[in-house]
Amino acid sequence: MAHGGSRRVILAALAGNLAIAATKLAAALYTGSSAMLSEAIHSAVDTGNQGLLLVGLRRAARPPSPRHPFGHGMELYFWAFVVALMIFALGGAVSIYEGWRKIVAPEPVENAWVNFLVLGASVLFESLSFRVAFREFRRSHAGEPFWQAIRASKDPGVFAVLLEDAAALAGLAIALVGLGLAEWLDMPALDGAASIGIGLLLVLTAGFLANETRSLLTGEAASPRLVAEVRATLTADPRVKAVDELLSMHLGPAEVLMAVTIDLADELPGAGVEQAARELTRRIEDQHPEVTRIFLRPKRVAA
Repeated sequence: MAHGGSRRVILAALAGNLAIAATKLAAALYTGSSAMLSEAIHSAVDTGNQGLLLVGLRRAARPPSPRHPFGHGMELYFWAFVVALMIFALGGAVSIYEGWRKIVAPEPVENAWVNFLVLGASVLFESLSFRVAFREFRRSHAGEPFWQAIRASKDPGVFAVLLEDAAALAGLAIALVGLGLAEWLDMPALDGAASIGIGLLLVLTAGFLANETRSLLTGEAASPRLVAEVRATLTADPRVKAVDELLSMHLGPAEVLMAVTIDLADELPGAGVEQAARELTRRIEDQHPEVTRIFLRPKRVAA
């Protein structure tokens, strides 16, 4: 299964975050800003996360095997869950610790203009990365409300990067406000407070991502729209009296397994039942390429 859109989004974010992380780290070491160090940690973690998502995409694309007869698509969900843990542990927790340390022992930020210059450039590059992710996300979820589309998305290669970039932009805003107030009011502790704010933002982002990927890892159903369309296709066939049960599960972002119990017309002979099953299966797969596995079971006639 191709993941061209996801890969493009991840590579764009990886390139931007790698350059931004190095620049922020240099600025943090030069000026001594805790908020800037938190932002450098944030960008470094994001860079590592994009690398993990690329690993997930590569491993998820492997063909089925005797041990994994339905393929490896769900492995992308595992690596996305690891990404959420990294944001929480390496991004959020470390930023909160650095901020607390700066509040306890505040030190003035030197050459603050360097931080503002780096943060301004970071806003530009993060905005470009966010734009790539947002356009790809909207292409797949045109017309849907943003948060509803995030919850419904099955592709962490896109929505994880989108949320990371959104959190990065919000973190940059927090860092700019914290550093600005610290300089204006001559209160270095506000630099540490901004670092804690960035850490809390990352913890919230990590919690949301972890919950979404947990749901996918544990066998999330296909979208109600897809289920309804498949049900409509089946019931539109005159040989189908009713669809008794339609179960679905995502095996990957664009790989859906469906198990259907249908009540066929009583007058169909054995060969007619087999032909109906073949034709209905082919029809569903043609209309919905994301349905890669479908199992039709005629309803058992009561004795």
